[in-house]
Amino acid sequence: MPISDELIAQLLEGCSSPDDILGEDGLLKQLTKMVAERALEGEMDDHLGYAKNEPSGKNTGNSRNGKGRKSVRSIHGEMELEVPRDRNGTFEPKLVRKGEKQLNGFDDRIISLYARGMTTRDIQAHFQEAYGVEVSPTFISQVTNAVMDEVFAWQNRPLDSVYPIVYLDALVVQSRDSGAVQNKHVYLALGINLDGEKELLGLWMAQTEGAKFWLSVVTELKNRGLQDILIACVDGLKDFPEAIEAVYPQTQIQLCIVHQVRHSLRYVNWKQRKDVAADLRNIYGASTLDEAERALDEFALKWDEDHPTISRSWRANWERLSVFFDYPPQICKVIYTTNAIESVNASLRKVTKTRRSFPNDKSVMKVLYLALHQIAKKWTMPIRDWKQAMSQFMILFGDRISL
Repeated sequence: MPISDELIAQLLEGCSSPDDILGEDGLLKQLTKMVAERALEGEMDDHLGYAKNEPSGKNTGNSRNGKGRKSVRSIHGEMELEVPRDRNGTFEPKLVRKGEKQLNGFDDRIISLYARGMTTRDIQAHFQEAYGVEVSPTFISQVTNAVMDEVFAWQNRPLDSVYPIVYLDALVVQSRDSGAVQNKHVYLALGINLDGEKELLGLWMAQTEGAKFWLSVVTELKNRGLQDILIACVDGLKDFPEAIEAVYPQTQIQLCIVHQVRHSLRYVNWKQRKDVAADLRNIYGASTLDEAERALDEFALKWDEDHPTISRSWRANWERLSVFFDYPPQICKVIYTTNAIESVNASLRKVTKTRRSFPNDKSVMKVLYLALHQIAKKWTMPIRDWKQAMSQFMILFGDRISL
């Protein structure tokens, strides 16, 4: 409902300074209090089924019973609200629920800032500067700690029985443990469901990245209902594919081409790097598997004398590097790189880079969980050419997919 210019003019009449509007007893705070109390009266009307002083309220079995006082926080500071009571004691306001100490939306602002990587003291300073509201770091921590119940429920929620593609990767953060700041690995599993939509399946933390921990991750995914993965896209971590196959023996493992290329170029001098990269592109950019194998043979003839380990590495991993050739060219790139999850990791690093370290592992999980939910809001469309991809999946894996 729009507010008329005339009403605004009336409200501002007599306000000669910013403090008259934004100050401790300013107009905005008074309006917030009046609107909140009016809303509470409206809630009571709805609860009783009749408005105050209406004759229809007689002999209904319940009635108003005065008002109580409740101190709450808002973006305009502390205020005391008069909250109506009913004689039967059954009225529970929704605007400020029992046990809550702030108007709806106040916690949301704190959580939103926390999700963007701001520390509790950063948030305290922001509220002081922007709204003139004193909010203690302890209170902010209490608000954000409530998120941990959500994290637990989300981390243990049931999963779909089949995901055609799952990306697995890890990133490193610094967290304080036993008084010392240590590197911690955060493990991420990103699935593409049968509708072609991205879905983050879970978030885990460990001291180091290793196949043994990944085995525990995929085991947990299976225990939560994920019975089959058609293709798992992973980096080149030693024994990583075997860890997946131990739980999902039918899953095809596609090693990330981007990681393989980076590994190949690690010891190539700058003068040769551009040419080597171009010849590697001929391998993974080929139209067919046969063409790719010929390109690999040609690469070996040209470069083995200077860099014999490159072709040797590609041949050793060829079975898991070439999986994407079984699929239409429109979705090859989706399969042969872990770009989807690396994009998620890049977004998370923007959040974590504002902090040199986290005070504990719980703080890491809170921030990353909230940040991931902000990222997921952008996942509104299936990945490109998904219908064609599903047609191919149905041909190859029809007995393992039920739509």
